[in-house]
Amino acid sequence: MQAMEEKKLANGVSSMVQVTSRDEAMLDWLRVVRMADMEAVRWALVGMSLDTVERAPVGVRAAQLWVSRMLQVGLIDRARPAFRQGSVVWPKDTTSGRVPDLFRQTARHDLAVSAVSARYLARGYEWRRDRRPITRRDHQADGVAILGGQAELVEVELTPKTPIRYKAIHSNHGERLTREGYTRVVYLATPGACRLAMKEADRWLFRDVRPRVVAAPVMDARGAWSGEPDAPWAENLMPPAPPDDAGTPALWEGIA
Repeated sequence: MQAMEEKKLANGVSSMVQVTSRDEAMLDWLRVVRMADMEAVRWALVGMSLDTVERAPVGVRAAQLWVSRMLQVGLIDRARPAFRQGSVVWPKDTTSGRVPDLFRQTARHDLAVSAVSARYLARGYEWRRDRRPITRRDHQADGVAILGGQAELVEVELTPKTPIRYKAIHSNHGERLTREGYTRVVYLATPGACRLAMKEADRWLFRDVRPRVVAAPVMDARGAWSGEPDAPWAENLMPPAPPDDAGTPALWEGIA
């Protein structure tokens, strides 16, 4: 479905901007991820418009034109935060009605999630927010990627969590992989966060579930994608550590 938006220019002449179904899909995606930088917009535009999956984003100029069109009709807004080289955009018609706070500590993480989400879209996936925690022991992942009826939980980490926090998170991952039908949990993180997340997964996950929790060190500390574009779908994702000679204790043996 297509719509026409009218914008009065400074000289009094009306300019008609066509809002296409792809534009509407992009705006829906922005409402899910809340905000995105231009690199994420480039990848998301690929995912919203392809008959076949591509492995490269649209050009910078094409992304800038899309942003300019949406700004012209007042559907998005943008700013240039100090910690980013380029602009950040967000939808104006959010359900909360609030402008995202680019000075919060979580802003880098939110932009990193949108960067990951955009690359999943370019691979043909659907991206959703994970459901809210059901109990105090439950954990909400950063996103859910769905393709061909199969869903995976995605975690985006710029700094490592504490080992005790990973204990609770990995226990929850194990339950959801077993009971909720997710195919895998993918950590897309900085190298340091990947190493610690996988070390703690080796410690707390059962052997039959552990291979389904993987990691790719594709993010940098700024929240920008710095790894190979295809890394999350490569065969050589960080595997479980090999068992030592003494054997790996059962999960309950490691709990005090």
